[in-house]
Amino acid sequence: MSDETLTLKEMCALFDVTPRTLRYYEYLELIAPAKVGRTRHYGTTEKVRVKLIRQGRRFGFPLEEIRQWLELYNPCCNENRSQMERWIQMSTDQIAQLEERRVELEEISCELKRLRQMTQDSLDALD
Repeated sequence: MSDETLTLKEMCALFDVTPRTLRYYEYLELIAPAKVGRTRHYGTTEKVRVKLIRQGRRFGFPLEEIRQWLELYNPCCNENRSQMERWIQMSTDQIAQLEERRVELEEISCELKRLRQMTQDSLDALD
C-alpha cells in the first residue's frame, strides 16, 4: 500500500465497505483517520488496520476482539510478540468454534435432506 492518503470514498471503494462502516470503525476507535475540517484522510496505518479488520470479520471474529488485538500493536517495536501471541490464541479459539459450527451445519444439512426426501416420497405416493 502506498504512502498517499485516501478519501472516505476511495477507502470505501478499496475495501468494498460503506461510509457508515468506516465511520463505525472510527467510532469504535479501530481506526483514526486524519481530519482536515470534515474531510477524513486515510493513511497507510488505517489501510492496514481496515484490511486486518475485514479479514478478522471474514474469519468470524467480533469487532471487540479485533479491537483488543489491534491495541496490542506497538509501532515502536519490530517484534510485536504480545500481538502475535494474542493472535495465535484468538485464531486457535476461532478455529475450534468454526469446526464446531461445521459439524453442526453438517448435521443440520443431513436432517434437512432427510426431511426433504420424506416429503418428496410422500408427494410421490400421492401420484
